[in-house]
Amino acid sequence: MNILENYLNIKKRIETLNNKTNLIVVSKGQILDKIKIILNTGHIHFGENRVQEALLKWSDYLSNNANIQLHLIGGLQSNKAKQAFQIFNYIHSLDSEKLAKTFSNLESNGQKKIKYFIQVNIGNEPQKNGISSEQVFSFVNYCVNDLKLNIIGLMCIPPVVADSSHYFKSLAELAKINNLNELSMGMSNDYQCATNNGATFVRVGSKIFNQV
Repeated sequence: MNILENYLNIKKRIETLNNKTNLIVVSKGQILDKIKIILNTGHIHFGENRVQEALLKWSDYLSNNANIQLHLIGGLQSNKAKQAFQIFNYIHSLDSEKLAKTFSNLESNGQKKIKYFIQVNIGNEPQKNGISSEQVFSFVNYCVNDLKLNIIGLMCIPPVVADSSHYFKSLAELAKINNLNELSMGMSNDYQCATNNGATFVRVGSKIFNQV
């Protein structure tokens, strides 16, 4: 199947399961000519993993297409925050006080407000980024009340298991407890499970660009 057919099939599947779920097309590693196949449909949500790649790929295009919403879905070090701030509308990987403070300082001039997801290490895996479930309440309060960041939801990458629903349900419950409405969860291998469990954003790339 070609890229357009893949995209349309996945989008239709998501809408059938939950029409409130947004599809983020993960365009990391893809040239703009391929991405334009989807851009030409009017799709606006795209995800990138690396700040430098996003700047090189998207800067010129965004200057004439301000409606595009770019999502940083990869991990981020605070020394790259200033560049990320320039180009991204959403950050899905906020996971430390240092990074939160850096973004708060960047927003202090009032020129731009980013929408943030706090990344939760929902499976308590030592090799993965994210705060623990037990830290979510205090970290949300710190980011919202002390730093005035626009925290809209939680993000997770669950352990690689046959059924991710347990982890997605746990993240949904954490979001509810903390009065957060958005859930960034689910990728190419488990986006349907995530959609069924209340994801408001799913991140799909390889199944669209024939990388499976």
